[in-house]
Amino acid sequence: MKKTTLIIALLSLLTLGATAQNASRAKQILDQTAAQLSNKGGASAQFTITTPGVGTTNGHITIKGSKFTATTPQAAIWYDGKTQWTYMSKTEEVNVSNPNESQQAQMNPYKFITLYKNGYRLGMKESKGNYEVHLKALNRGRSIQEMYITINKNYIPTNIRMKEGKNWSTITISNFKSSNVDDRVFTFPSKDYPNAELIDLR
Repeated sequence: MKKTTLIIALLSLLTLGATAQNASRAKQILDQTAAQLSNKGGASAQFTITTPGVGTTNGHITIKGSKFTATTPQAAIWYDGKTQWTYMSKTEEVNVSNPNESQQAQMNPYKFITLYKNGYRLGMKESKGNYEVHLKALNRGRSIQEMYITINKNYIPTNIRMKEGKNWSTITISNFKSSNVDDRVFTFPSKDYPNAELIDLR
């Protein structure tokens, strides 16, 4: 009995050690990816988002740290790190808000570079020459409960799946390019939209 208990304890320690090592490797990969995406100048990419009940939309995104601007056929979004402006082309309305992490992630596929550092259990595996990193929220109150991020060997993410409630959204990313971006790009250019009606939702 004692021998069996000792074997179980040793196996448990080995499992915990392997899990911790896996989590550490996942964090290293995300750290390197975040460093790649958070270069001082900024970056841009094309994306496709598929969301249950909403459908699929294509767009272009420019990022710089936590700031981003994105355009799709339906809308244009500017986020300066605190305030978000969402222009709806159909109604010429601009909704002004302070979005939560889930709302940011729905239009900024790179939001995970600030999410993973706190409140998530990390894991990873290698598949078809890519890293697949898994994030699972430790707190059930987090708006994004789970994410799978596919990252290539150059530490550029190419696919993100995230769970909000019971639904999974999928984001595919392509044509990533580093660039020098002026901070003014992330603020709503009101002079370019003279007929837009501002609706403050803050």
